Amino acid sequence: MDTRFLETLLLVIERGSLADAARQLNITPAAVSQRIQTLEHEIGHELLQRSGRSVRPTEHASAIVEQSRAIIAQVRDLSANGTSEPPVGKLRVGAISSQLKGSLPAVLATFFKQFPQIELLVDHGTSSELYKRLLDDTLDAVVIAEPPFELPKGYQWRRIRSEPLVVLAPPNETLSDPHEILRSRPFIRFDRTQWSGQMANAYLIRNSLHPQDVLELDSIEAIMAMVNAGVGVALVPDWPSIPTTASKVRKIPLHPSAPARTVGLLWSGKSTRIQFISRFVQAMDKTFKP
Repeated sequence: MDTRFLETLLLVIERGSLADAARQLNITPAAVSQRIQTLEHEIGHELLQRSGRSVRPTEHASAIVEQSRAIIAQVRDLSANGTSEPPVGKLRVGAISSQLKGSLPAVLATFFKQFPQIELLVDHGTSSELYKRLLDDTLDAVVIAEPPFELPKGYQWRRIRSEPLVVLAPPNETLSDPHEILRSRPFIRFDRTQWSGQMANAYLIRNSLHPQDVLELDSIEAIMAMVNAGVGVALVPDWPSIPTTASKVRKIPLHPSAPARTVGLLWSGKSTRIQFISRFVQAMDKTFKP
C-alpha cells in the first residue's frame, strides 16, 4: 500500500473536497479519485460518500483515520532513521497563549538553531483543549498548565516554570493588601472552565473571599488590558509578560502560602514522533538550564 494514497485520503477527508485536495497536492482531481479508488480496492470497502461537490468519510474510512496517521508517521520516521543525516520530519506542538509570549519563543529559537531540518507546526489553545488534542494524537507535545489529575500511563511531563497567583490592580490602586483589594474592588475572573481559573476560584473560596464580579475572561492578556483600563482587579498566575507587556498594571503578591500553577511540556512516550519530541525537549532543557 502506497502511503501517499493514505495521505491523499486524509487530506480529502480534512478538506471535504476532491478538488481542494487536488489543488493542495498539485495533481488533478482525476488523480486524486484514482488514488481513492485504489485504496478502496485494497481495503475492500467504500471510503468516501459523495454529495454534489463535497465528500465525507464512510464509517470504514473514519475507522482507519487514526491508524493511517500512525502508519504515515512511522514510515517517515523509518526513512529518517535509515540515514546518517539529521532527522527530517514534522513536529506538532501546542501551547497556551501566555507561553507563546512568555517561555516558548526562547525555546523555539534554540530548537530552530539546533534542528533547522525539522518542520515545526505551533498551535494554541487552553490547557484542557490542548490536552485533549494530545490524547487524540492531533498534537505531538503541548506546553500547558499541569493537569489537576493523574496523567495517563505512558505520558511524560517536564516542568518549565512555576507561576504563583498574584493580584493585578490598576496603576492608581491605593490599597496594598491583596485580600482587601479582592474584597472591595470590581473583580475580573479568570475563566472557571480553565484549570488555572479553577485554581484561582478555589483560593477565593478557601480564604472566604467573595469579590464583586463584573467580567469573566479566558485570556490573561485580555484580563491585563481590562485591569490597565481600570475596569477592575484580577487574580491570575504570574506569567513572564506581566511586567513588560503591562508595566502600568500593579502586581501584588499574595501571602507566602499562595498556590501556583506549574507550566510544562507534556507528551506521550509512545508517540510515533518521539525522536522529534526528544529534540524539542533537548532544546527546552538547553534554554532553561541552570
